Amino acid sequence: MPTKPLLSTSKVQSKLCFRGFLSFTTLLASVLLTTNVNASIFDTPQASVAQELPSLKPASTLSNYKLGAGDIVTIRVFGEDELSRERVKLTDAGTLQYPVLGEIVIKDMTTGDLQRLITTGLKGRYLVNPHVAVFIEEYRPYYINGMITSAGGYPFQPGLTVLKAIALAGGFKERASKEKIFVIRADDPSQAQQKVDLNTLIYPGDIITVQDSFF
Repeated sequence: MPTKPLLSTSKVQSKLCFRGFLSFTTLLASVLLTTNVNASIFDTPQASVAQELPSLKPASTLSNYKLGAGDIVTIRVFGEDELSRERVKLTDAGTLQYPVLGEIVIKDMTTGDLQRLITTGLKGRYLVNPHVAVFIEEYRPYYINGMITSAGGYPFQPGLTVLKAIALAGGFKERASKEKIFVIRADDPSQAQQKVDLNTLIYPGDIITVQDSFF
């Protein structure tokens, strides 16, 4: 049998290098394929979960607001139009007239308190299971005086700050002090003045006073 000629050392090395290159290429392709598969498995659900997460909303600073003179409310009794009332303004005494229940004193009540009061008053005697909802249509005004352009009462807007209130009143007068600003809170029994800054929140019925910088 004829003997095959031996390969030279250089040819052997070339073959080994080529086989090594093929093995490396196969391994690299496998790694890339695995990476792409993993990305398709994990990335897509993460994106969908992120899209499904609801955006958080800040809590309302007026959630426990107590009703008072000048507030305008709407009362709805579902299915009973004659017992519903639109845009009822509270009197100076903090009362309102309501069918079958007469005059109701609701000063310092929340809308939830008023809703429960009317529900209790109607249930049994007039309706089997009344469904009552109370909405604030318009808040009582706030007041501003002192060293500002136009003193007086202004409609309240949720999120109102001292700075915004002053801007709505025409801005500071020339001698106004931006450090000597005081507020009397409508819900403060003592009715004491509190020193505030321009970023302080204002609530319905509050009284703002801007003092002269010379004092």
